[in-house]
Amino acid sequence: MSTFKCMLSELVSHIIISSSWCLHSIFTFNRKIGPRTLVWAEKELVDKSAYEFAEAEAMLKTAEDLSGPYVWGQYDLLVLPPSFPYGGMENPCLTFVTPTLLAGDRSLSNVIAHEISHSWTGNLVTNKTWEHFWLNEGHTVYLERRIGGQLFGEQFRHFQALGGWRELQNTINTLGDKNPVTNLVPNLSEIDPDVAYSSVPYEKGFALLFYLEQLLGGPDVFIGFLKAYIQQFAYKSIVTEDWKKFLYSYFKDKAKESDLGSFSSADLKEMSSHQLIEFLALLLLEAPLPVSHVQRMQQVYDFNAINNSEIRFRWLRLCIKSKWEEAIPLALKMATDQGRLKFTRPLFRDLYGFDKCRDLAVKTFLEHRASMHPVTSMLVGKDLKQDQ
Repeated sequence: MSTFKCMLSELVSHIIISSSWCLHSIFTFNRKIGPRTLVWAEKELVDKSAYEFAEAEAMLKTAEDLSGPYVWGQYDLLVLPPSFPYGGMENPCLTFVTPTLLAGDRSLSNVIAHEISHSWTGNLVTNKTWEHFWLNEGHTVYLERRIGGQLFGEQFRHFQALGGWRELQNTINTLGDKNPVTNLVPNLSEIDPDVAYSSVPYEKGFALLFYLEQLLGGPDVFIGFLKAYIQQFAYKSIVTEDWKKFLYSYFKDKAKESDLGSFSSADLKEMSSHQLIEFLALLLLEAPLPVSHVQRMQQVYDFNAINNSEIRFRWLRLCIKSKWEEAIPLALKMATDQGRLKFTRPLFRDLYGFDKCRDLAVKTFLEHRASMHPVTSMLVGKDLKQDQ
């Protein structure tokens, strides 16, 4: 039923768009703001709208540079009444927008960049079902921010990405991280897509694409993929598996999962100690690395030789979480050579969680317990299930 309602809504939108008499009778006033763009609005708003959206042609040209030719001919904007529930709606040839974008200084024009981007990702290449809505919105947010980066600088793009990441975190905190609608591709068989609607397909989709951009060669390389993706699936409706197969095919030369030869001592050469601490801390937030990766990191970067306790602590935790057995004696040594709770408790907990050294962790603790501070002894004892 919900899919039917959405389809019906889209049908009504297209009927309105195709009925030029309707535009002329309701929104009589328009202004030309580019060679292929009119802005339509009520009399009181038309001049404000023309000023606010004057960057539309520059955005269109930038989008064409990034994505390929604009195939829809005209690109008009229609400012709807304040009750319109969305920032914009990407109907081909005529974008609907909310009057809440009329800030007076063009500071909310990123919404126009977003709707323009839908001319490629959403209208030209479309998700087949609502479960794959991220294909529309994730790619569109990515293109929107690439347009912003081209027009206003790369720092602007990254600043927008930070805001989007915060919005995603807020959404997941609100919905709950176990809520199935926070999946990139959720199961909506029993859920109305309108009820499931959130920032997740937008910002989680963007985050995936932004990560892949960094992983696969940078912005210039990845925009080549995006342009090829649009050409491959133009005028088609697809699902995530189609996208994934094309991604793997396009980057087949980079698809080797264990290319450890790319590690180089130069990778960390420009990092300060504080940056290195944060680098390792971020790795600890991710899934454990394969043992082969931490072995290669040690071979290339020689973390074991670093005396900085904050770096050493995080490095050894990373090794234990990856279940690298050679790191066990080093982790036990650090856990007992000093008594700082910040270091000792997490190290003992990690060692206790590693089944191959659980008994050794308990044995080592009991051997050193008498020399520990009473608070350390009590808390580590509880962690290792020695004190109930």
